[in-house]
Amino acid sequence: MAESLSPLGAYVRQHEPDRFFTTLFAPPDRREAAFALAGLHHELGRAREVASNPLIAAIRLQWWRDAIEEAAAGKPPRKHEVAEPLHAAIAAGLLDAPGLLALADAREAELEEEGIPTAAAFAAYLRGAHGGLAVAMGRLLGATGPELLALQEHGAAQGLAALLRNTGLLASRGRCLLPLDLLAEAGLTLEEAIADPAATQPLARRLAAQALAGLPKPRRWPRPLLAAALPAIAARRDLAGIAAGRPAARGTGDRLSILLGWVLARA
Repeated sequence: MAESLSPLGAYVRQHEPDRFFTTLFAPPDRREAAFALAGLHHELGRAREVASNPLIAAIRLQWWRDAIEEAAAGKPPRKHEVAEPLHAAIAAGLLDAPGLLALADAREAELEEEGIPTAAAFAAYLRGAHGGLAVAMGRLLGATGPELLALQEHGAAQGLAALLRNTGLLASRGRCLLPLDLLAEAGLTLEEAIADPAATQPLARRLAAQALAGLPKPRRWPRPLLAAALPAIAARRDLAGIAAGRPAARGTGDRLSILLGWVLARA
């Protein structure tokens, strides 16, 4: 496998292992563009993580906006292990520049030092940053209409599951993305949630249960769309575990559940 992987595929396998695994189900002629999309998702997500302050994170997001706009304008690609193949996918018409720019815009919510203010803003962030990624993947693979709407809902749920699984890790970095109004309902300030992430677990269980109940029912997908749809399987598993107070550790079980989903979801 290592010998047959492109440098971009190896990059995604290292930094986005779950998404790498599901991307392997993409048709071969779309796989590199799917890897480019996964690489962009990783780079946008780490903009705040690696920056010492929100201003530097905003500059990193703008760098990616510029790279996307330059690709759409036919300018030369920027020298970067993700930017170059991303440029090629945009230039080939496989990835939609406005949709990619919207992914970067949605990440602005992560830069707010005072936190995400409301549940509505939180939902918009999840739909934009994570649901938008699923939509972009779906478009790449040929999804249309209701399929894209279902993918957006699943993508937002996957983003929520990832955030809830990593509440403690975010807190160790001085961050919390749970909305301030829901924290207040739980009797917590942003500072208290960061100081004691375990105190947010009742809220996390409630959010996971609500998201799980609101997900579209499992459906059979056209085979070319499976790489876009399969991440929802891991999201359902994560949300169910979090709602029950038993978040599942990443491992072989996730891969097996996705493989089983592949068998059951093929149309």
